Amino acid sequence: MTSKSTGARHASARSEARTEKKPKGLLHYLGVGVSAGLLALVLLIGAMAIVVPAITGSTPMTILSGSMTPTYPIGTLIIVKPVDPDTLAIGDTITYQIESGKPAVVTHRIIVTTARSDGTRTFTTQGDANNAPDAKQVFAAQIRGKVWYSIPYLGWVNTWVNGEGRNWLIPVIAAGLFLYAGYMGASGIAGALRRRKRETAEVIEPDSPVPAEEGKTG
Repeated sequence: MTSKSTGARHASARSEARTEKKPKGLLHYLGVGVSAGLLALVLLIGAMAIVVPAITGSTPMTILSGSMTPTYPIGTLIIVKPVDPDTLAIGDTITYQIESGKPAVVTHRIIVTTARSDGTRTFTTQGDANNAPDAKQVFAAQIRGKVWYSIPYLGWVNTWVNGEGRNWLIPVIAAGLFLYAGYMGASGIAGALRRRKRETAEVIEPDSPVPAEEGKTG
């Protein structure tokens, strides 16, 4: 055996050791799966709370009282979609102005519909948790829409974002996104530089010959 062939085998072994990748464990894949699931959940909630209402002309609102529990507990985000009052029926949950033309609204369920002599309809409403119907009839002009769907607990976020948190929340989110983008970009560049340096070292690193033992020949 010659010293040259021995050095070649050593060089090959070093090359294989450098290129061998460490296997990823179960925790790695579990973490990736959890992260992907959380991202998908956040995107879904964002779409349901922001994108869909914007496309359909619906209005996100927050339940602030317990009159509709347990259907809509306090803090629930409801999406109120515009509706033709003539299509409303008993059992529908509507959001309407307490006084016509005033911004204050309430969300209750229709329990009676009445056809008036002039051809218009009025609605008797009641909260699911209340023992008696609302005192006043609701006219079509007061109705803001019908509850389309709801998201539990997210109403608190909606109220906060549209209230005292509005002035500084958006800049903070924007700054966070810029920092995250910068971190991801820097990490990608650093990783690419490390890979290039490693590949370059593998190419130019000389193979150290293993000297033959004295007195022996191949």
